[in-house]
Amino acid sequence: MGKTDQLLEVRAGPLALQHIRENGLRPEHVAGVAGAAGGPKWLVLHHLDRLLFSHWLPQATRPRYLIGSSIATWRFAMASQEDPDAAYERFAHTYIHEQRYGQRPTPAEVSSEAKRLVDVLLGETGTQEILANPWFQLQVMAVRCRGLLQREGKALLAGLALTGASNLVSRRGLALTLERALFTHPASVGPLPDISGFRVRHFPLREDNLRSALLASGSIPMVMEPERHIPGAEPGVYRDGGLIDYQMALDYGGTGGLVLFPHYENRIVPGWFDKTLPWRRARRGSVDQVVLVAPSRAFVEALPNGRIPDRKDFYRYAGDDAGRARDWLAVSNATRRLADTFHEACESGRIRHLVKPL
Repeated sequence: MGKTDQLLEVRAGPLALQHIRENGLRPEHVAGVAGAAGGPKWLVLHHLDRLLFSHWLPQATRPRYLIGSSIATWRFAMASQEDPDAAYERFAHTYIHEQRYGQRPTPAEVSSEAKRLVDVLLGETGTQEILANPWFQLQVMAVRCRGLLQREGKALLAGLALTGASNLVSRRGLALTLERALFTHPASVGPLPDISGFRVRHFPLREDNLRSALLASGSIPMVMEPERHIPGAEPGVYRDGGLIDYQMALDYGGTGGLVLFPHYENRIVPGWFDKTLPWRRARRGSVDQVVLVAPSRAFVEALPNGRIPDRKDFYRYAGDDAGRARDWLAVSNATRRLADTFHEACESGRIRHLVKPL
């Protein structure tokens, strides 16, 4: 393997691994794309995303679902527009250079900035383009809250503590306070991933609710205000889909092809409360058809500060927005090499040797 191979990890579930070793990886093999929550971590996927959605996947036009929560739904909303490159370009510029917060931002302040970011993401015609796209079918995962998670302040904090304690015993404990809310593209006819295991409420994406669904999917408790009035959805309090589905550890077995997972790490953590639980991983069998593509440890160590950007950067760089923007831009620019490596590995067939078990 060349040195460029060391920039990228490709890991695959058993069926996907066999498929790639026998057939390589081509756009026509991909039935869907999954994505994880993670805030600024998306920057380490910036140019890989742009390659996938603007150039690589469109080589084989077939309907594909794009499913994620939080920032992944924002990435996929850009991908689903008529000019994904332009959408990514304008959003990345605003996200990197124009986000501004006070020293102790309130949920109202963060939500106001999030609304501005989503407006930039969608532009003037993005909503209509997303809903009319027959090939990339956006699926937005949020959660509808129950009990104390409907509240704010100390009551919400107590609710999060109780939910975390329930999750520690079993992921099924999340069902006491959370239920999935999946907003589906109007052309979706399936098959979608199996999301049984939690109560789920299905709502169609429409012109009057797509923006609210995107905001709900990324509404981090205690950090942002929830969405309380989503047209076409049942009344309720809607928050970050990552609370249940942080990294989309779903069952993709019946979706009719491989599932591509551009990711910022080489593991799949089921829920937000599982991040510190090393024994919580995607269920055996659910990743059979998943192809995970992620930056290698060597790539990450060469980034500014030797790590992937995350939400704590807003505190680490407090008072130095220019320094944060400089380092975030350096990360974004570095991902051109990830995109080039992936594309070359697929085109040459070397991905057959690069891929490892997930």
